[in-house]
Amino acid sequence: MAEKLHIIPHQHAISKEDRERQNGHKGHVLWFTGLSGSGKSTVASAVERELHQKGIRTFILDGDNVRTGLNSDLDFSAASREENIRRIAHVSALMKDAGLVVLSAFVSPYQKDRDFVRECVQGDFSEIFISTPLEVCEQRDVKGLYAKARAGEISNFTGISAPFEEPTNPELDVPTHKMSIEEATAMVVDYINTKIALDQ
Repeated sequence: MAEKLHIIPHQHAISKEDRERQNGHKGHVLWFTGLSGSGKSTVASAVERELHQKGIRTFILDGDNVRTGLNSDLDFSAASREENIRRIAHVSALMKDAGLVVLSAFVSPYQKDRDFVRECVQGDFSEIFISTPLEVCEQRDVKGLYAKARAGEISNFTGISAPFEEPTNPELDVPTHKMSIEEATAMVVDYINTKIALDQ
C-alpha cells in the first residue's frame, strides 16, 4: 500500500471540454445491460453505425471482445464479474473524457456494479436496459449458450444458474422483443442526440 503514496495523476493540458469542442459533440457512455441474447450488441452496433454516419466519434466495448484481451484472465465467478465491470468502467470513463460516445455492451448482472460504473464515469452516463425477457433470449439462443447452461455444461450462467438484477431506474428501457432493430436503434439515437449536443 505504501507504494500508492507515490502515484500522482498527471494533469492534462488539454481538457475534456477542449476535446469535445474539437469533436463537435460531448462525450458520453451508453451502458447497454441485459441478458445474453437480449440484443445488446446488435442494438449497440446499429446505433454506432447511425452515429458514425452523422460524424459522431464512437467506440464499442463488447463483452466477448474485451474478455479475449484486457480481461482474458477473468472467469465468470461473482468476483471476476465484478472485476470485469470495474476495469471496463475505468476504460469507458477514459474514452468518454477523450470526447467519444462509448457504447459499452455487457450483461453486467448486478446493480451494485452498474452503480459503480455510473459513479466512476462521473456524469454523461446513461444506462440502457435491453429488457428482452429470459424466455425470448432462450428461444433465440444465438450462441447456443442457454442449451449448454441448461445441460450443466456452463456454470454461473446469468439467468439460469446466476442471477440478473434488472435495473431499477434506467435512462432508457428498450424491449427488443416488442420492436424491430430499426425501431430500437432510432429510440437510442434520438435519446443520445439530446445528450451530446454542445451548448451554443
